[in-house]
Amino acid sequence: MNAVVAAVGIMLVLSLCRVHVVVALIIGALVGGLFGGLGIEGALAAFNKGLGAGATVALSYALLGAFAVAIAKSGLAHALADKALALVGRNHEKGASEVKWLLVGLLLAVSVSSQNILPIHIAFIPLLVPPLLYVLTKLQIDRRLIACVITFGLITPYMFLPVGFGGIFLNDILLANVVKGGVDVAGVNVTEAMLIPAIGMLFGLLVAVFFSYRKKRVYDLEKIEQAEQVRVVYNPLSLLVAAVAVAAAFVVQLWLDSMIIGALVGFVIFSVSGVVRWKEADDLFTEGMKMMAMIGFIMIAAQGFAEVMNATGDVKTLVDASTAWIGNSKAMGALLMLLVGLLVTMGIGSSFSTVPIIAAIFVPLGVQLGFSPLAIVSIIGTAGALGDAGSPASDSTLGPTSGLNVDGQHNHVWDSVVPTFLHYNLPLLAFGWVAAMVL
Repeated sequence: MNAVVAAVGIMLVLSLCRVHVVVALIIGALVGGLFGGLGIEGALAAFNKGLGAGATVALSYALLGAFAVAIAKSGLAHALADKALALVGRNHEKGASEVKWLLVGLLLAVSVSSQNILPIHIAFIPLLVPPLLYVLTKLQIDRRLIACVITFGLITPYMFLPVGFGGIFLNDILLANVVKGGVDVAGVNVTEAMLIPAIGMLFGLLVAVFFSYRKKRVYDLEKIEQAEQVRVVYNPLSLLVAAVAVAAAFVVQLWLDSMIIGALVGFVIFSVSGVVRWKEADDLFTEGMKMMAMIGFIMIAAQGFAEVMNATGDVKTLVDASTAWIGNSKAMGALLMLLVGLLVTMGIGSSFSTVPIIAAIFVPLGVQLGFSPLAIVSIIGTAGALGDAGSPASDSTLGPTSGLNVDGQHNHVWDSVVPTFLHYNLPLLAFGWVAAMVL
């Protein structure tokens, strides 16, 4: 049994059985280490070594949580929620429908912008989503729909548009590794290469929006009122300070490429302005960090898991073994390359980290099978993006959960991971295979 297959399989099965994702990641890593010949001590050493890589992301989430609580205190996001509730009116079905699509469109636009136009990635989620939960619940909007909408916005732009994070993924990682494998990509348009897979993502989004989760779903309003302040007193000054703090946080993040410093600057502005009183600052900071604690620990554990997978050396073994099944069949070759990409990314939790691993073997294999440079770029890019949605350890699923589960009514695995896996990974497999065949 390949160590990567065993580790990812154990992790996914335990997660689906509602074992906490952190526990599932630890057990999966230890099982993978044993299958990979590391032994318990070796597996633990590799796991501990990888934990440090997740500390930065975890601290970023914790500080973003504190910043989100300060924004809630100012009333900025609640002012938006109040406007939405006013538009709904009392039992006004037409108004409710209009506001539903307005909110869905807003979250989709912000999610897409967070990857390309204003590359803040998942930083907006704990700031924007929790204050809107009361409105979403009043409208009985299925949170699985919102999870699918946000995940679409977090993944599709970077895998299709070479701007912002897309520039890093498509140019600095994907094309660079294809060139490293000996393929001339001088005439390759990376957007054209990823167009068909991107259409697969759009297909999944449309299915989620108009079929899977179009029906109403009831949530407990009392739980939201306990977890999230739904009646916040705000005034023009507090809203102005909040707008300045948000703008400053984003500018600092883009300038220094640090979510930690950006969130910290925003929180300090709230404290200095008096919107957050000094005597309340400590409690608010602690409350925000607790809100993001679970996501942070999952991120840390995921890095340990990935380090164990790399230490076993079985990622390369898995890739090599898949080539033996392919023979000279282009159709089988494309399918197996995509499936291996799905498995590796679901385990590592990052498409950006997957591409260099699989490209080293799959680029020469693609050349050997007679795929065009355009098709090779499409296969490797799709194989890397596969699994970003639908992985319990991916920030593309952890991000939506961090905003939607502040009141404990949105299960990470069953309400974020499973819906995004079904609506994005399956279409990506199909459309990615078609792209490989026609390009």
